[in-house]
Amino acid sequence: MKFIAGIIFTLLVVPVFIFSYVKLGFVPVATDSPDLPFERKLAGMALEQKIDKEAPKTPPFQASKDDFLSAAHLYRDHCAVCHGLPNEPKTFVAQGMYPKPPELLKGKGVTDDPAGETYWKVANGIRLSGMPGYKKTLSEKEMWQISQLLADADKLPSEVMDVLKKPALTEQ
Repeated sequence: MKFIAGIIFTLLVVPVFIFSYVKLGFVPVATDSPDLPFERKLAGMALEQKIDKEAPKTPPFQASKDDFLSAAHLYRDHCAVCHGLPNEPKTFVAQGMYPKPPELLKGKGVTDDPAGETYWKVANGIRLSGMPGYKKTLSEKEMWQISQLLADADKLPSEVMDVLKKPALTEQ
């Protein structure tokens, strides 16, 4: 009987505690606040499982140099403000975001991620991260071009890297 009373007590107290924690303003919601316990772990697990379940396994076409050049311009227009450009400092936008957006063209980036995983992220976005979904604003081909550009970022043709390395303020 005590065991059942303990379960009922727990089922009542835990939701009240969580509600009070949120309602009284204790949840860290500012971009410079510390993580909640297990926040990154739980969000990461959920994202990983969703991508494993839904991401396409192979690109519908093999990217050509022209695809990479188009993708470089798309990346500059839509992605660079958060994810950066080679040899450029983080933008003010990126510095103020939480979680911090990964620098996709610096170091390893996402070159070890399958293009389908990156495509899923580009198309759908990532909730509560600042990463928007582009499936309503970019074509499927454009999203695949960007995804393949990022998957091959460590081995892009020099003409493509030249587009990506242009200083941000001098383009067009």
